[in-house]
Amino acid sequence: MTAFRIILRALPIVLTACLATGAMAQQPQPPAAPKAAAPKAAPPKPATTAAVGGAQPTLLGQFADWGAYTASPNGAKVCFALGKPKASQTNPPGRNRDPAYIFVSTRPSENVKNEVSVIIGYPFKEASDATAEIGATKFAMYTQKDGAWIKNVAEEARMVDAMRKGADLTVKGMSGRGTQSTDTYSLKGLAQALDRAEQECK
Repeated sequence: MTAFRIILRALPIVLTACLATGAMAQQPQPPAAPKAAAPKAAPPKPATTAAVGGAQPTLLGQFADWGAYTASPNGAKVCFALGKPKASQTNPPGRNRDPAYIFVSTRPSENVKNEVSVIIGYPFKEASDATAEIGATKFAMYTQKDGAWIKNVAEEARMVDAMRKGADLTVKGMSGRGTQSTDTYSLKGLAQALDRAEQECK
């Protein structure tokens, strides 16, 4: 998993460069793969390179607000759907942060399917939880550094099902400086992106 995690450290840099030139579906270089959530392990700090272990991701298709990607760090195939917020707010307002993203990833070599993870764009407050809300349904997420994963793994399938059927998802968190953030993601195209990713990683 070392090469896979090194790729992930560069995610904000790679995606920022892609998004600066237009829609993700039109980019010559897709974003890096999502973070693998080793149970309660702290995600690594940002780095500067994304192409490690021959794992530069390939865009499988863009579906409305979500893209489907695949990569093979060290030969271990990974498939994931990726979205970015359509709206973001901080309180106090105007606080600087890196871009935020949400992933739903499948890693057959680890028997992981549809794992939801978030990169929030700042270090979370230590020992704090984030929340993900889909309509009236709320899910707690545990945090490490700038990453978040569903706290109760048994609820993950229910969360993904709610995401497939929902219109929007809102992620709320607090930084180590006490800044509260609210990111709203459109779920339009998620179901199709997940189906394409799952098809690739059967």
